[in-house]
Parts: sequence; C-alpha cells; structure tokens
Amino acid sequence: MRIRDEFGAVFESEQFVAGFAPRGGPSVSPGMLALVSVPQYAERLTDRQAADAVRGRIDWKYALGLQLADPG
Repeated sequence: MRIRDEFGAVFESEQFVAGFAPRGGPSVSPGMLALVSVPQYAERLTDRQAADAVRGRIDWKYALGLQLADPG
C-alpha cells in the first residue's frame, strides 16, 4: 500500500497488452492482473482465494485502487 501511496499506479495496462489476445470478451485490465498476482504470491493464495480477497478485503481494494463498494 505504501508503494501505491508513493508512486500511484505501479503497473500500467499498456505494458502488458502484448500478452493478451485482441479477441474475446471484456476482461480486467492487464495491469490490474499483474498487480493482483504480487499479493497473491506473497500470501500463497489460490486464484479463487485471491478473487475472494479482492472482493472482501479493504487492504487489497486500496492497493488495487478500487472503490470500497467495488464488487471486485
């Protein structure tokens, strides 16, 4: 959270565009996916547990720059 306070957005989506197909349905931004993977790895969470953390934990929402009412 301190990194986000100090530097703002850490990962910009434009840095990760090449890793995602241009076709298909809408998705979460590549930068957001990259940012979620850091605390997921640090806390040794499964994908489902990380998704639950984004939906229900204030610290994860703050670190990702989401509104508290964001459904995650």
